[in-house]
Amino acid sequence: MTSGLLVLAVLATAAVDPVPERVSEVIVVTATRTETRVADTPASVVVMDQVTLETTAAPTIDDALRQVAGFTLFRRAGSRVANPTAQGVTLRGIGASGASRALVLDEGIPLNDPFGGWVYWGRVPRAALERVEILRGGASDLYGSSAMGGVVQFIRRRSATMTADVSAGSQGTMNGMAFVSESSGEWHGSIAIDALSTDGFVLVRPEDRGGVDVEAGTQHVNLDATLRYSGAFLRGSHFREKRDNGTPLQENDTTTRQVSAGLTTSLSGGALDVRAYGTDQDYFQTFTAVAADRRSERLTVEQNVPSRALGGSLQWTRGFGGRHVVVAGTDLRDVHGTSDELRFTPAGQLRVAVDGRQRSGGIYLENVFAVSNELSVTAGIRADSWRNEGLDATRRESAWNPRVALLWRVDDRLAVSGSWYRAYRAPTLNELYRGFRVGNVETLPNARLGSESLDGYELGVRSGPFRVTLFAMDVSDAIANFTLDASGPTIVRQRRNIGATRSRGIEADGEWRLGTAWRASAGWMYVDAELRDDGLRGNRVPQVPRQQLTAQLIRTGSVTGGVQARWSDMQYDDDRNALPLASYAVTDLFLAVPLANRLAMTFAVENVFDEQVEVSATPVISIGQPRAWRVGVRYGR
Repeated sequence: MTSGLLVLAVLATAAVDPVPERVSEVIVVTATRTETRVADTPASVVVMDQVTLETTAAPTIDDALRQVAGFTLFRRAGSRVANPTAQGVTLRGIGASGASRALVLDEGIPLNDPFGGWVYWGRVPRAALERVEILRGGASDLYGSSAMGGVVQFIRRRSATMTADVSAGSQGTMNGMAFVSESSGEWHGSIAIDALSTDGFVLVRPEDRGGVDVEAGTQHVNLDATLRYSGAFLRGSHFREKRDNGTPLQENDTTTRQVSAGLTTSLSGGALDVRAYGTDQDYFQTFTAVAADRRSERLTVEQNVPSRALGGSLQWTRGFGGRHVVVAGTDLRDVHGTSDELRFTPAGQLRVAVDGRQRSGGIYLENVFAVSNELSVTAGIRADSWRNEGLDATRRESAWNPRVALLWRVDDRLAVSGSWYRAYRAPTLNELYRGFRVGNVETLPNARLGSESLDGYELGVRSGPFRVTLFAMDVSDAIANFTLDASGPTIVRQRRNIGATRSRGIEADGEWRLGTAWRASAGWMYVDAELRDDGLRGNRVPQVPRQQLTAQLIRTGSVTGGVQARWSDMQYDDDRNALPLASYAVTDLFLAVPLANRLAMTFAVENVFDEQVEVSATPVISIGQPRAWRVGVRYGR
């Protein structure tokens, strides 16, 4: 553990003044799909407010979210260098493959890739964010398949304002974001832009590099515009990303266009929320085989993956009798995609195209019953079905996902909660039909995959801004990258329903006030996640560390700044637990010094102590973000 993390841990435990009860007044929507105070939900919810987001050195939102214990992408690399297909988010260590086990929402509109379920984090305009809410634990009873492990919800600013932030620094990095919004009566309009360009760094350890290894750079631009009138909104967005994946012949190129709309109005004494969206995406990627001496590579596959998605949701909420709040709703989604591959073999070129279509939908009902002023009971259930068409075959599945939860407010400062729930996730078109290659590890698709399901139990204790939660999560028919052959130069895996995984753990979060200008926060998670399949019984779930610790110290006022630190235990990169990745600790620094009214100069340093973070083993070890710095100017709050 680095000295920076030790300092933060000591500061956190030595603090004597807890953050005022205002923390519990933060409004969230992810826990019950209605506006609820954090203090009034039995779910484990973490809120990253605007100050936290603005005092982090991370230039991307996924790196900022690493400060939440339990939040991980499939591999340790951030979105600046990770292959898009490895950017699926998981919570509490239930992810055994790169697909997301958590639903990511932008004001109720899904951001998960329609074809593969991963997340393009650059699609979220950071300057437009008011806060981010993270719900840990299964939420399929309200949100369906994509929320098997939790929900990440982005909440946007609504007030008229103007902010801008530009910076540049090492690795040829340039980052810019801006948000402009204006109001006139009930009309409100806003424009947001987020852009990043970096030359990146060489992903392979210095001792293993060869002539084929080059910097993994990336560029993205996201532009979106929103028009609101009363309770309705209309938004259009355009996202373009280009990546160099660490060798001269490996690259990615993605373009995503989306139109979304929403309406909140009154109906029959309750509130009606309607959401609709359409997404059009083009995805291109190349794969290569790298020679053992890493001096050369050869092109193996070119992939074009166009996909389209249409979806919508409708929800009605109403209180009854002063003690009941009923939530009822439905949502639907239709995804169509094609994996079009040009394969380069010793015998010549071969084109293989597989077309797939997936239709899914669900209906749900929930009742939050205030038995008394101290005790409330939440009971809900959702029915889901999905239908997959591809490879001249049709497959259907359905699932029932119930939840029962209790919240007992012992007194004004202490509350105890408990819950049981069931959740599930259907395989994506990507898992069914698209293969991929990372280094010399080739992973095959599997058109016969079935859905995976989860049973979860939680027991939580909350006192003011401090919370401890015990959890147990059992996944049946877990989808994982199963190793078929590791004896040759190419490791061959296939996506399979491997049987079961089991996770048992504890998570703790707290926040402290250190005087008037300082505040500290810390989070810790311990999870024992293992495979329960007969052939792999007792092995650790790949890409899941046993422990994670995060800590943050923030200063507000004329001079603002933040120190963020995180430590992660060792983990394995494969199901056989033959490829370990060492533990690591990283500390980041951020500082904003005022220059004039609403204008400040910013300084950011990531990985201050230049810790080498092992990201993957293919079997060559690749590494994460080394020390990097940026200097910039910020206008606005």
